[in-house]
Amino acid sequence: MANKIYKILLIGPQASGKGTQAETLSRKYNLPVFSTGNILRQQVAKGDDLGKQVAEIINKGQLVPDDLVNKIIAEKIAANRAQGYILDGYPRNLSQVNFLAAKDKLTHVFEIYISDKEAVRRISERRTCPKCQTVYHLKYNPPKSEGVCDKDGEALIIRADEREEVVKTRLKNYHQLTEPILEFYQEKGVYHKINGEQSILKVSEDILKIFK
Repeated sequence: MANKIYKILLIGPQASGKGTQAETLSRKYNLPVFSTGNILRQQVAKGDDLGKQVAEIINKGQLVPDDLVNKIIAEKIAANRAQGYILDGYPRNLSQVNFLAAKDKLTHVFEIYISDKEAVRRISERRTCPKCQTVYHLKYNPPKSEGVCDKDGEALIIRADEREEVVKTRLKNYHQLTEPILEFYQEKGVYHKINGEQSILKVSEDILKIFK
């Protein structure tokens, strides 16, 4: 019997742990992870006109226009349709949901739920490597040496889009634009809600139970 092909979406507010769970699923099922946040930040790092445009948008906590994000994701999906993949941070609204549905069919959608209060608390303790984009948490996943990336020795930073006022704007966008898409996937029968305020291990266990 051929191996199953998994096409997974992880959805939740900022700091819900989507990236961490995506890495776990990626290792277990040998799937590529497409994080729109990382892809867009790589574009920003290029420093070209498009990068500057994207930086101005995300540093205000706003969402990058659908046409740009759709183009990025369509290319990734086309190259990995037969293998499967994990999406982190896309789709974020009904327009993107419909675009994605026309390109491919997801097998699993996991909402990792945390409260707004918990999201703000977690983000205040996050640090990111500006070079490799590795994200650390001062409590749950600290670097081996304080303030320095384990991988390349770069000084860790607080991202501009993780300032408290920006985080609150992003959470508002999430509730207004992203939550309505959950109903779409509930109707498709692929939606699962996971308590994201548990330990990282327990969240992983709850997700992996769905595949058994």
